Amino acid sequence: MKKTQIVFILILLLAALVVGASYLLRRSGGVGPLIETPETLTVRVVCALPVEPFVREAAKRFNDSKPKLEGKPIQVEIIPMDGLTAMGRWERGEMNPVPTVWIPDSRYLVELVNASFKEQRGRDVFLTDGEYRARPIATSLFSWGIYASRAEVLRARFGEINWQVIHDASIAKGGWPELGGKPDWGYFKLVVPNPNRNVAGLAAMVAAAGEYYDKTDISVADVTDPAFQQWLKELMGAVTDLTIGSYSVESLALFGYSTGDGGQLMESDLLVNMAGIQTRWADPLEIVYPKYITWFDFPFTVWMGEETTALEKNAALEFEKFLLTPDMQKLAAQRGLRPANLEVDITGPDSLFTKWASQGAMTVVPRTTRMRSPDRDVLQALLRWFQLNVAER
Repeated sequence: MKKTQIVFILILLLAALVVGASYLLRRSGGVGPLIETPETLTVRVVCALPVEPFVREAAKRFNDSKPKLEGKPIQVEIIPMDGLTAMGRWERGEMNPVPTVWIPDSRYLVELVNASFKEQRGRDVFLTDGEYRARPIATSLFSWGIYASRAEVLRARFGEINWQVIHDASIAKGGWPELGGKPDWGYFKLVVPNPNRNVAGLAAMVAAAGEYYDKTDISVADVTDPAFQQWLKELMGAVTDLTIGSYSVESLALFGYSTGDGGQLMESDLLVNMAGIQTRWADPLEIVYPKYITWFDFPFTVWMGEETTALEKNAALEFEKFLLTPDMQKLAAQRGLRPANLEVDITGPDSLFTKWASQGAMTVVPRTTRMRSPDRDVLQALLRWFQLNVAER
């Protein structure tokens, strides 16, 4: 037998031994298959409630496209959570497992959490520049949503609708008849998200303080001023239901006047629910933009700690890019959000802003006075005041 034939036979025998040994080991549970399935890169996204429907739908479309990074499949999971709740969990170390991405209601929440971690770790865990910087995926703002019949009476009595007008309506001892409304309307009922459950509730109190003091920057001294506290207590006394949390506008759509006559609420929520309100109730809802605007920018924020790998962080960036594509930003606009991608137009005939322009919706808000983000001390002072004076009544 030739030498080459011997070598060939030996190779075949060796291959047969390897295959046989592999089979026996797999039968005995010793090893897995020789060709392993690529490990999935899981991107866990803790997401603010106002944008959760948009982000969840975008995640579904992203996952359906079978995305990969360096040959590994990417899977996005969405975890809905209010911004204040998320901030508390971050700072108490209760985020387990640690999410890859946080999309809170506002950038200032990111800054507060980052400041806490910077003291602990000596470095930033959320970045403000570079590839991994926090970037808005959409924006929305606070605006008044008030039933047209009530708005007409308030304008006839007071003029422009603002927090002071709402305060005066709230303390009218004779209720709506004293204001010029109908007796069966009862007393003015204010709708404000519960500050204990939703960051928008705290934002409402910050906005009210801005109009009270006629300035954009609120301090702890402003919050603790007895005259302001008395004014705010009278105002918040008109909130009849603190159980509805982040679903204030949905409750307006479902239950009408029994929920409230109006309140300062997320513009996107108002726009999405306008059709339902028009269908269910004869009295349409009006959108009125306040003097001092409170913006929510929903920043896509990548966690930079060692709890997630570099590949997971980069997979998160792939999802961020997908969220900012024109198609996904159009989806955001369909949910009443203002796109972060400026290529996307919200002035077209299919836009919710155009559709409800007759009810006060504006594509361009002609005011530039924006409330400054409160610091941690102001937030804590407002929340403590609320807990002591309103929450348990």
